[in-house]
Amino acid sequence: MTILVTGARGNVGRRVLQRLYAAGHSLRASGRNPAELDVPEGVETVALDLNDPETFVAALAGVSKVLLYAEPDGIVKFLDEAETAGVEKIVLLSSNTVEGPGSENDPLAHHHKIVEDAVAASGLTYTILRPGAFMSNAFGWSYSLQAGDTIDQVFPEAQVAPVHEDDIADVAVVALTEKKLEDQTVLLTGPESLTFRQELEIIGEVLGRKLVINELTREQGEAQMSNFVPPPILASLLAQWEAAVGVVADTSATAERITGKPGRTFRQWVEEHGSYLA
Repeated sequence: MTILVTGARGNVGRRVLQRLYAAGHSLRASGRNPAELDVPEGVETVALDLNDPETFVAALAGVSKVLLYAEPDGIVKFLDEAETAGVEKIVLLSSNTVEGPGSENDPLAHHHKIVEDAVAASGLTYTILRPGAFMSNAFGWSYSLQAGDTIDQVFPEAQVAPVHEDDIADVAVVALTEKKLEDQTVLLTGPESLTFRQELEIIGEVLGRKLVINELTREQGEAQMSNFVPPPILASLLAQWEAAVGVVADTSATAERITGKPGRTFRQWVEEHGSYLA
């Protein structure tokens, strides 16, 4: 039977696809425009828009397991079609915002909670993955890094435990191919609590540059980020960061407890991606 990987162009979906391919699984990669998917030879591609039920039947035909990203519009219909198609397991890429402080009023948490609840109520076997901030969020500094050594940042003392996308992918593969995470919700953090200031210090050290932080007020940060972050997501991020100022982030839920391999550090991520940052 075939494993369907939705979001196959994404930071996690792409990595999961590569791992499953190397292990010899039958795979189908989906995207709204499958012609844009860059997949290994022999991997089937299919059009799938999680907002468009007309695309569900073809995408799910012959599928046994699904790596699913969180899209609330159409989720109930998608799960109904998955059950009809004989899908055995859903692995959902959700977010730790669902269990964060003030989550009941957080638009990003609400977005993911709708999908989590639908998956848990579907009757299908599932694993819900709740990663924290991705290390790849650091790409948000790339424009400033390319322009110079002064970096604008709101709430630079906010602490996060960023998680490497490879760690998320490793756990997702376990969830898709083994039984030990079935019907569980799995929190994922990185191995270190870091402030944004410390992250930028690490980036500077790896790049051999002395970076200077220009601390923005909340209002200045909101005005600057509103150019590229949708308002509900921006409100959620700023609230999370403000609440995290001076609060050590939980690092107890690394991938190591599942994979047996130490969680990848932020410095490792920067060493791998530094050439794309600046």
